[in-house]
Amino acid sequence: MAFQYSSDRAWIRTRILTNHLLSSSSQSVSPLESNVCLSYSPPELHESFLFDTKEMRKLLDMHNIEDRDWLFGLMRQSKVFNPQEKGDRVYVAPDYNQSMEQQREMTMKRIAYLLERGVFDGWLTGKGLESEMKKFAFFEVTGIFDHSLFVKLGVHFFLWGGAIQFFGTKRHHDKWLKDTETFAIKGCFAMSELGHGSNVRGIETVTVYDSNTGEFVINTPCESAQKYWIGGAAKHATHTVVFSQLNINGTNQGVHAFIAQIRDADGNICPNIQVADCGHKIGLNGVDNGRIWFNNVRIPRENLLNSVADVSSDGQYLSAIKDPDQRFAAFLAPLTSGRVTIAVGAIYSSKISLATAIRYSFTRRAFSITSNGPEVLLLDYPSHQRRLLPLLAKTYAMSFAGNYLKMIYWKRTPESNKTLHVVSSAFKATFTWHNMRTLQECREGCGGQGLKTENRVGHLRTEYDVQTTFEGDNNVLMQQVSKALLAEYVAAHKKKKPFKDLGLEHMNGPCPIFPSQLTSTVLRSTQFQIDAFCLRERDLLNRFAAEVSQHQAKGESKEYAFILGYQLAEDLGRAFSDRAILQTFMEVEATVSVGPLKDVLSLLRSMYALICLEEDVAFLRYGYLSTENAAAVRKEVTKLCSELRPRALALVSSFGIPDAFLGPIAYNWIHANSLSSVKH
Repeated sequence: MAFQYSSDRAWIRTRILTNHLLSSSSQSVSPLESNVCLSYSPPELHESFLFDTKEMRKLLDMHNIEDRDWLFGLMRQSKVFNPQEKGDRVYVAPDYNQSMEQQREMTMKRIAYLLERGVFDGWLTGKGLESEMKKFAFFEVTGIFDHSLFVKLGVHFFLWGGAIQFFGTKRHHDKWLKDTETFAIKGCFAMSELGHGSNVRGIETVTVYDSNTGEFVINTPCESAQKYWIGGAAKHATHTVVFSQLNINGTNQGVHAFIAQIRDADGNICPNIQVADCGHKIGLNGVDNGRIWFNNVRIPRENLLNSVADVSSDGQYLSAIKDPDQRFAAFLAPLTSGRVTIAVGAIYSSKISLATAIRYSFTRRAFSITSNGPEVLLLDYPSHQRRLLPLLAKTYAMSFAGNYLKMIYWKRTPESNKTLHVVSSAFKATFTWHNMRTLQECREGCGGQGLKTENRVGHLRTEYDVQTTFEGDNNVLMQQVSKALLAEYVAAHKKKKPFKDLGLEHMNGPCPIFPSQLTSTVLRSTQFQIDAFCLRERDLLNRFAAEVSQHQAKGESKEYAFILGYQLAEDLGRAFSDRAILQTFMEVEATVSVGPLKDVLSLLRSMYALICLEEDVAFLRYGYLSTENAAAVRKEVTKLCSELRPRALALVSSFGIPDAFLGPIAYNWIHANSLSSVKH
């Protein structure tokens, strides 16, 4: 029977092919006619800018725009940033055809170039909000050029330098910060181990104190305790902050941080230290990730970073915080800078890919809808609008939320540390997941051109993939968010007091009620949108608390009960993040006067809110939306796409990313690929 089926299929295909050939041969054949070749027409010639893009950029970048533009120009001027002429433009981007070793050396050459021109002045020794804002602005620009440069600087300044700033005291600041700022020393940050990443408390490196010599002694007791993925360790770093269990007189006092030298000024590995290279990676090969082993490495007592705890010369452990849990929390609180910068950096990556893909879709055509008509622009296809424009709205929303995150980081106080931890955890996970999806959609949306490294959108995906893992695995971070919300819930109910933290104040009022029918006017109203997000968060928190309580009533521990409720925890973390992002968007929108700018912000905000409603199955799973209302949401998203289409070019132009930092397909892709542009 199988043979008969195969024979029949072959016969049918043969008949079809024969009929096709006979039909073709019977038709009159006209001579080949020359067609008018495709030509590139800049979208600015036929697209209107319906609002002030400079004012929009001020909202997006928020601070230090002139400083950003100065650094963009500085990078364009130098050969160290690999300028390449394509068509009638010059683009700057790393040469990913270089070997791993070459990419690492180029990263250091770029740092040296920026150092000589004063870019890093005040990054660790500057005082005040103005200095902090300028540092972040410059740092964000470096990430637009190259993620390896961004990470290398982040490790040196924000992790190594930040640890000295926040874990150390005056003696450490005086000794280390200026030399770090000038790269007289090169720092790294040895926290992760082969056996422990997110679970910092479980790290196995051990440090003891020798009261006879006044030294700490650091050891790697087993292979799983080797420090792993340490940026800078494989080649360039001279010093590291080592995170280790501190054992004093036989008592483990928990994780502490120490300064240790791993190389001398000539680059030679120090005695009793062993270093190995982590090797080639799927991205970030301009960063020299390494592994470190310590074998009775002795360091001065003063090298303990002692803002939280200290050890006296005679070996007494000293800390004003007696509770080990509170001490650990205080110890890790300053590390939020990594999550803040990663979250913001992810949004700039999304901006690069969207600016490139959307500009390309304004000039690339495919297929005609009439026999002799012109081919249709990609962005005039509703399906292509659906691919890119909701992601554009989300990127805008997260850009505003990222600015809010930076503000609460810059203005942090001991009282605000909890909010900063929860918001930075939620946004880091949400923004980096969004970035991964955006990069993939833009890569596919650019077709074959998206595969070319020079066009950036494809290669950026492998460069940024690690963001979902380092500085906290995204799933683990979202569990921390849900755990913090649960703690607020339990405390409020136990004390019978209203909610007052983490944006949960909405739970003090009556539960929102949806209209039975969701019209376009209702769907686009801020009241409906925030009510929908608050209802979801409120209900999920109630469900999560009830589920954990039920597991505990059956004899499970609080910790295991939380683990068993992971599905609701994931939904709740997303609900918290989405609601917080929407609120920041609404706050930005409220600062803008009536006019075209406010109108487009309203469209973007509605798109953000409704695409969240459409994409999160929790709205259907838990009955917040009926199937009819879910269909109404879907229909409204499509309408919003058509309304954002005429504004799309202005929206990506508002990102303020210079031409040179996008891919060639964002501009004259025909000229960039012409034979005349090929260099032999």
